[in-house]
Amino acid sequence: MIHRVFKPLKTRSFFIFGARGTGKSTYLNEQFSEEFHSVNLLEEKWESRYSSHPDLLAADLKAIRPSPRWVVIDEIQKVPKLLDVVHQLIESANYKFIMTGSSARKLKRGSGNLLAGRAFDYQMHPFTYSELGERFSLDLVLRWGSLPSVVYMKDEERTEYLRSYCQTYLKEEILQEQIVRNGQAFRGFLEVAAQENGKTLNFSKVARDIDVDTKTAQSFFQILEDTLVGFFLPAFSRSSRKSVKLQPKFYLFDLGVKKALERSLQQEVTPRTSSYGQAFEHFIICECFRLNSYNRLDYGLSHYQTTAGGELDLILHRGREVFAVEIKSTDSIDPIDVARIARVAKPLKPTKVFYVSQDPTRSLVDGVHCLHWTDILETLFSA
Repeated sequence: MIHRVFKPLKTRSFFIFGARGTGKSTYLNEQFSEEFHSVNLLEEKWESRYSSHPDLLAADLKAIRPSPRWVVIDEIQKVPKLLDVVHQLIESANYKFIMTGSSARKLKRGSGNLLAGRAFDYQMHPFTYSELGERFSLDLVLRWGSLPSVVYMKDEERTEYLRSYCQTYLKEEILQEQIVRNGQAFRGFLEVAAQENGKTLNFSKVARDIDVDTKTAQSFFQILEDTLVGFFLPAFSRSSRKSVKLQPKFYLFDLGVKKALERSLQQEVTPRTSSYGQAFEHFIICECFRLNSYNRLDYGLSHYQTTAGGELDLILHRGREVFAVEIKSTDSIDPIDVARIARVAKPLKPTKVFYVSQDPTRSLVDGVHCLHWTDILETLFSA
């Protein structure tokens, strides 16, 4: 069993949001198996029962003896009206609820009641490198990602699983939930989004590629973020006024899903190629995003570009702290490249500048801390 670093407080009810397949139900079965009553709204009988009569949840719970310590409601966004009942039960009957969901967007659209602080809010992600421990293989993660089911599969099974995941969940279930009106354009958009992964977004170009208007293209990216299938990396500026004029980047939440959407699962990720460098950067960005979430560190994550063409892959900012990070897949640092990074970062007056690579030897070049990628994660993201 792989130990998750996910550590929700158990003093009150909480939400666990995460894309489908990130291990929410498995985690709950392992952590609360003898303490909870479970309602899985993916099962038609429960969705139908509570969609028609959400108040039946209270009646059903009263009939259970002994009264459960926890009540788990899987995929709460299927019946958002249940949140009103949950709210009442938290207030009047001292029940504690765990509510999982893969679509915060639909939950917000279907009900304004997100329990107003009566339930904590957490996210679950694909496995991190530290969770995988001895099972971790950089080459495998760069090619297949780290969704829990994928980790335990053979290569031919991984291919079929990821294809099915993208076809059944991303292309169909999101449409069935009526999140998207233009289904044909959205299906085409998913492949384009994978191709644009990690690049500075040009919404007008994406719109032309899928034959929609710019606002629709922007809304499609927003849907992926709202359904936790990806996240924006906004442009960083010390002036918030300037920052909004700069274009963000967008990263899909898992490397295997990205490859499935762009139809490149059959292609190996070969070291010292551009695709390998892009995959390595994607991996590090995802690790930072996940560990920041799990350890509740409150870093803002951004990227940085100058008008002269200088670029830094990642800016971590929190209060007055600003950490500039450049990500390279190389096995040995390049002092000339490190010096260039120092020049690009200088106007930011960062707290520290990091050059992250696969070089195992720590070094300090022109004030830039050159670290192996595992060291940077331990340095900045330890709980």
